[in-house]
Amino acid sequence: MSISDDDIAHALELFDGLGDLTTRKMMGGLCIYHDGTIFAIIHPDGGILIKGAGPFKAELEGMGLAPWEYLRKDGSPTNMPYWHLPDSAMDDPEEATALARRALEHL
Repeated sequence: MSISDDDIAHALELFDGLGDLTTRKMMGGLCIYHDGTIFAIIHPDGGILIKGAGPFKAELEGMGLAPWEYLRKDGSPTNMPYWHLPDSAMDDPEEATALARRALEHL
């Protein structure tokens, strides 16, 4: 499964309120950066994921969001410090940008 140009355009539109965004292929997906700091990933297996660090992790969990989990080569699960963007933010740039700003405050 790959990430389409439409997927990338949609994610960048969601976070456009942050201003200058850059991207880089990494971790099997596309990382999204603001001022050189990664704050989100578009992943073919997980959709749009937002990075959680410090107290923001508890906020994400309190919203009922699930962390990104992938299986290692030996089949064991591993949680990454990224949470699935809530469904409500997938069509709401204001909500998505607000979450991105919260993520960036803790990175």
